[in-house]
Amino acid sequence: MKVFVVGGTGMIGVHTALYLRDRGDDVTVAARGAVDAGSPVADLPVLRGDYVRRTFTREDLAPFDAVVFAAGQDVRHLPRDVDETQFWRETQSVGVPAFAALAKSAGVSRFVQVGSYYHHLQPALADSNAYVAARRAADEGARALADDSFTVCTLNPPSIIGAIPGITAKRYRRMVSWAAGNEPQIPDHAPAGGTNYMSVRSLAEAIGGALDRGAAGAAYLVGDANLTFAQFFQLLVDAAGGTRIIAELDEPHPFMPDSMIVQGRGNVLAYEPDQAETALLGYTRGDCERAIAELVQVVRAATAPAA
Repeated sequence: MKVFVVGGTGMIGVHTALYLRDRGDDVTVAARGAVDAGSPVADLPVLRGDYVRRTFTREDLAPFDAVVFAAGQDVRHLPRDVDETQFWRETQSVGVPAFAALAKSAGVSRFVQVGSYYHHLQPALADSNAYVAARRAADEGARALADDSFTVCTLNPPSIIGAIPGITAKRYRRMVSWAAGNEPQIPDHAPAGGTNYMSVRSLAEAIGGALDRGAAGAAYLVGDANLTFAQFFQLLVDAAGGTRIIAELDEPHPFMPDSMIVQGRGNVLAYEPDQAETALLGYTRGDCERAIAELVQVVRAATAPAA
């Protein structure tokens, strides 16, 4: 299958592109600019463009059998001093369905959108949170294009565990240093609450399953382990070789401020993915602890001082 991965230089996109390549697909990644020579996908074909600015054309997409859209923006990507409504409109509610429509008009037969679980699990959140509302609009708008010629479906995953060299490794550098016990000024607690977590490897497997077997117009809630934030932090400390016990306090934490807890501090978003859908998509469960250990290794390797 000839697959175009949008967001292919980001953390989810990189793991997806490499997984699809390794299973035998012909993979091209999208990038807004030149791909860094140290990127894990530096040796893959690149098509430069920006779905937000609508620089891709039908001719660009026509050679592909399938598109994986893994470029969805979230609250971490919201720039300061921007019109939030316009940002979510361009990157989510209007931008994603418009790109899916372009793929359909180009003759692409399969489209898998990587969305988010908030609106799928708790629809009422979309009534009060602009980000969740935009994710819901992107999901529903893309799936509304499904028909006999265009199999479009959405995967709605939870918090994803993973890292790659570059931005994500730098983002976790201080957190891994804290976990190992090297940042005494950062408190040893986690905010109250919790959520479902899933490894990026499991998500890549689910994306592959959706490309192969996803139903037109379907939205799949995927996930793995339900953890409190304290349990997640404890697994990170253990993987980094730390010796502390992480307490749960109903207070913000530098690594998990209230702005990042969409459901609200103290609340838990826990669920079990549907067994039949998990089997259909063919992804691994029970992978979070391994993924946390791998994250620590990737971050340390990417941020180690040059010899």
